[in-house]
Amino acid sequence: MKIMTEERRRIARMLEQDKEDMNDESRSAAVRDFGRVAREYFDVDGGVALTVGRDKAGFTVSVSFRADRVKNFTTLR
Repeated sequence: MKIMTEERRRIARMLEQDKEDMNDESRSAAVRDFGRVAREYFDVDGGVALTVGRDKAGFTVSVSFRADRVKNFTTLR
């Protein structure tokens, strides 16, 4: 019985770690997409940084970049 319990813990740990990691392909796609959206609203100076961390409820995701200007939209009347 003890072996089965240890095996279950090991598998549970592996599954939890798998949920935490964002693979390189997913990270690259997210950075590209967030960068594209950022450039629609700002004159972006440099690249876009993405950080993903784990918290109690799931994940904390931060997107950051430097911008030279905000692109304001004008409403036609």
